[in-house]
Parts: sequence; C-alpha cells; structure tokens
Amino acid sequence: MKATLRAPASRAGAVRPVASLKAAATRVASIAGVSIASMAVTLAAHAGATVKLGADSGALVFEPSTVTIKAGDSITFVNNAGFPHNVVFDEDAVPAGVNAEAISRDDLLNAPGESFTVKLDAAGEYGFYCEPHQGAGMVGKVIVQ
Repeated sequence: MKATLRAPASRAGAVRPVASLKAAATRVASIAGVSIASMAVTLAAHAGATVKLGADSGALVFEPSTVTIKAGDSITFVNNAGFPHNVVFDEDAVPAGVNAEAISRDDLLNAPGESFTVKLDAAGEYGFYCEPHQGAGMVGKVIVQ
C-alpha cells in the first residue's frame, strides 16, 4: 500500500489567536501602566509619616520619636499602647508664625487604633509631647523640610 500525503486544510477562515492575544496583552499593559501611574501620584499627594503613640512593648514613647517630612505632608498619630494619649505641639518649639494650639490634639485618644492627623506646611522643627506622659519622657520631634 502506498501512503499519500494530504495538504493541510485551509486556515483562511480561522482566527489567529496569537494576534488577538498580543493585542489584549498590550491593552492590559497600557491600562495597568495608567493605573500604576495614577496610584503613584495619589500616594505622593498623601505622603507623610505615621507615629505610634506608645511602643509595642508598652513603653510610654512615640515611635519613631523623630520623623522628617516635606512641607505640606501630613503626620498621622495612632494610638498603640499605654493610652490614653494626646499630641500637644510645644508653642516654644515650632517655627515662627505657627499656631501650636491649632495643630495640637488636646483631647485624649482613648481607644486602640484611634488616630489624629495633622498637615504641616511651614518648614522647621516641631517639638511635641503627650500631656499625660510628658514627665515619663513621651516627647517627639517633626522636622519639616
């Protein structure tokens, strides 16, 4: 018996998945790139620092005790341990023209995870303390560049 070879069936009407997959991948990458860029801009607009009120070990300190941010950034103070706490900016340890009372949180933060956020616009050093625990050394500093 003699074997015969047949020509493959015509693929003229078949869909070429490689081309459509490539186009879909390009489209997804383009959308993802725009999303990542948007997220980066959003994060940059909300840059700043977070300071724990009370160490994980229970020590009466701000963690970290010194932070550096850029002018216009915010700092979020989060109740962590050893509460109640507050955040009082020392009127003698803020840049000239800054109203320490306006940026302070005199009311006590009583619950775990409770927070206070403040935006600092003027460059300079800002000294702050926790009123109930200042005598125990619960003091901190923000450097605004």
